[in-house]
Amino acid sequence: MKFFASALNVCFILLTTNSCRALIPRQSLVSRFNPTRNASSLITPMQVGNGNFAFGADVTGLQTFQPFNILSSWGWKNDSLPPGTTQADVDNYHGASLLNHGRPVEYDFGGPEPIQQWLIANPNRVNLGRVGLLFMDESGSVLQDILESDLDAKSQKLDLWTGIITSTFVYAGEQVSVKVACGQESDVVAVSIDSTLVSQGKLGIFLDFPWNDGSSKFSAPFVGNFSVPDMHTTTLSVASAKYSGPAQVQAEIAHTMDAATFYTSLAGDDVAINRPSPVEHRYNIRPTSKRSSTLSISVAYGTLTTMGQTISSTADVLQSSASTWDQYWSSSGFIDVLTGSTDSRALELQRRIILSRYLMRVNDAGDTPPQEVSNLINFGFFRKFHMEQYFWHCVHWALWSNWDLLGRSIDIYSRFLETSIQRAQVQQGWPAGARWPKMTDPSGRSSPGEINNLLIWEQPHPMVFAHYEYRAFPTTATLEKWESIIRETADWMSVFAWWNETSEVYDIGPPMYVVSEDTNPNVTMNPAFELSYWRFGLGLAESWLQMMGKDVPSQWTNVRNKLAKLPVNNGTYMVYEGIETDFWTDPAYTSNHPALVGLYGWLPATPGLDLEIAKATAEKVWDTWNATDFWGWDFPMLAMSAARNGNPDMAINWLLNPLFTFDDVGMPGGGVQVPSPYFPGAGALLLGVAMMAAGWDGSTGHAPGFPEVGWNVEVEGISKSF
Repeated sequence: MKFFASALNVCFILLTTNSCRALIPRQSLVSRFNPTRNASSLITPMQVGNGNFAFGADVTGLQTFQPFNILSSWGWKNDSLPPGTTQADVDNYHGASLLNHGRPVEYDFGGPEPIQQWLIANPNRVNLGRVGLLFMDESGSVLQDILESDLDAKSQKLDLWTGIITSTFVYAGEQVSVKVACGQESDVVAVSIDSTLVSQGKLGIFLDFPWNDGSSKFSAPFVGNFSVPDMHTTTLSVASAKYSGPAQVQAEIAHTMDAATFYTSLAGDDVAINRPSPVEHRYNIRPTSKRSSTLSISVAYGTLTTMGQTISSTADVLQSSASTWDQYWSSSGFIDVLTGSTDSRALELQRRIILSRYLMRVNDAGDTPPQEVSNLINFGFFRKFHMEQYFWHCVHWALWSNWDLLGRSIDIYSRFLETSIQRAQVQQGWPAGARWPKMTDPSGRSSPGEINNLLIWEQPHPMVFAHYEYRAFPTTATLEKWESIIRETADWMSVFAWWNETSEVYDIGPPMYVVSEDTNPNVTMNPAFELSYWRFGLGLAESWLQMMGKDVPSQWTNVRNKLAKLPVNNGTYMVYEGIETDFWTDPAYTSNHPALVGLYGWLPATPGLDLEIAKATAEKVWDTWNATDFWGWDFPMLAMSAARNGNPDMAINWLLNPLFTFDDVGMPGGGVQVPSPYFPGAGALLLGVAMMAAGWDGSTGHAPGFPEVGWNVEVEGISKSF
């Protein structure tokens, strides 16, 4: 069987030697896994969104009983500066200097407080607000004490094919239906309520706005504080003219926190809006006409006022959602592991694939890299994104033929190039190149922190993204687009490597942190994974210039060829050169990301890698590492290693390990390390499954990462991995 697809996989043609046959029945397979609930979760919402903006709903379809979040990729603010400090203190912040083989290098940590903590926490993203159902009595008085338990026959379903949540329940003997969707071209939440309670004036909507700041490292499951109204302000503006259409803005609320203002705009059916208490930031919205049993409202969010303008109507948003999701499911990559499979675990793996595809489109398809933990669900690590995790969040888009989505954020490297050059050459004094940040924000500024500054495995990432793009779009324009990024990246990688005159090799580190962030950075030298990734990245950089017909800098080739050998002892690779030989039994080293299995799995075979030793190393990790501390992308990384090493049964075991959890709506668990959900786990799942199903460079046979017995795997529009 052969698979042919254009770069964007607009269509798929499956041919056999005998006859043509139908494509995978995508809609029926996707719809089989539509999530349903009959009660609100206390941890994860049901969610709609567009990649840059998302709305989390409780069982009512809104945020009536659970204050889940409305989050965006653009909603950032700075907290006020600490007392006694000025902007000059921020601008003049300097961290500590550490010796790098005798040369002092300044990093962004160890500087003066409280400015350092302010820089860690700012800017921070905000929860834009809350939208819930408003219950009233016959006189129109708001009922304050309604509980979820007062609702009967609760039922909620997310239609994955359309991106629309439908929630139904019975209240006071009356049926209520709520439909919710998110605009795909704009950041609008469409709400359509159908019930005789609307025509009776007993049902409406409320909006509420929390205070946000960067005081918490983690904020889950809810973001913001609704109990400190004096910390922020809201102002209501109402259009005075008669509304000419359902999409004309009727009211707008300006929400100001510190120096940042965010706008919430409403359009739809004629409504009255009021603020019951001048000291709170809650607004009640009631239909002005009691003739209709339907209330349709669009609620839009942004940083600019829209008074006097139009926003998408509820009908337009519902249509936009349905058509966009139909296109997403129909025209990009797809994998069917369920149809025809006899292994009982196929159902759960297919569920994880489908729900991860939905949630990553909602949360991880924005204009900037996703926030490390839960992106548009809740917040972790002070709400910023981490460039090392950009790989696990987003590289799968390349294999699943979603270049339209990956294209939204992949220019982050060109956006960050100037600040990364400044970091490497001006701040740290390296003679050349660009050093990419780890924990950062849309400005590209590195957040203070020892790990934030000494981690290095994010450096080769742009080479990987660039080569996947060239495979999809092998044009001169693609080569030119990435040239300066690849040059500056490889330049820094080559000067960071230190020539050891005694051993006559190039060493990496110290100081540095390995992937697992659990070694002493001051003694960590020549870690196995980072050495392999360095060789791989420099090799990709060389091939890029060769494809352009340009000379490859001799320094790149010299460093790549003379990098230190991978540290090995007793037939297995070591975390780093000089680590205690009994580290395999030391929980200090065996309770976090087992990057040693990435030597052959996450990475292809690299020069100097012994495949037998890599296989023995992976198997020893399986036997000795503390699996209860594995989290997120660890499990797919282990699966990719097992697949490349010829053990597809173990690959499936890792993907479906009981410790690698996905809840009823597909949210991936964070394990013992971070709050749930943890989306790098979902991105890694999709990357691993794509590699196992479509294969990798040099693999043979159909679905080489899956067992031959019990599994029938159909693949459309999935590219091979390196």
